[in-house]
Amino acid sequence: MRISVLGSGIVGRTLAARLVDLRHRVVIGTRDPGRPHITRWLRGAGELARAGTYAEAARSASIVVNATPGTATLDALHAAGAAALAGKVLVDVANPVGDPAADPPRLRTGDRSLGEDIQATFTQTRVVKALNTVSPSVMVNPKRVPGDHVAFIAGDSRQAKTMVTGLLREFGWSPHAIVDLGDITGARSMEMLFPLRQRLSRSLGHTNFNLGILHA
Repeated sequence: MRISVLGSGIVGRTLAARLVDLRHRVVIGTRDPGRPHITRWLRGAGELARAGTYAEAARSASIVVNATPGTATLDALHAAGAAALAGKVLVDVANPVGDPAADPPRLRTGDRSLGEDIQATFTQTRVVKALNTVSPSVMVNPKRVPGDHVAFIAGDSRQAKTMVTGLLREFGWSPHAIVDLGDITGARSMEMLFPLRQRLSRSLGHTNFNLGILHA
């Protein structure tokens, strides 16, 4: 499958590397594909990976992963272009953090989640919120955390969520661990978990953790 990952930070590179390991063809989309950290990464990524602009990456794939910082997401997607994103599944793993350096972390205020903003802006794109509640290393390898723990998804398109569920299963998430929170408004509660995740990482001293659900 051809998959584009928008964003060349640690989240984007981690996701792209795992997708390449799974033998997908991957394009990392970025403002400047020639930046040194991207060319260094590409040298070790193999022939299935390349870099391009946001627009080039979006045009080349059937699934687009948004791994840009939440405050830059809409600008990046506008640079990719609504026409290039139309009809495609967009997996949004970003969090709308207002100031990454703030402690405690602060989410951007507003009536809607970032996932909802993306869907409302790019109406022809099928947005699925996923994986934003765990660290990059756990996103692509849930076995780093022992026991039963969950990955939430939310989106308006059942077909798109089925595709994303398949991708998560490739990463190693078991079917019972993938919890569907319904339509894209479910992204609000997912994004609200980010401050908890940040505080837990400070308390525990690492990011190899996740949340589980116990119920009758």
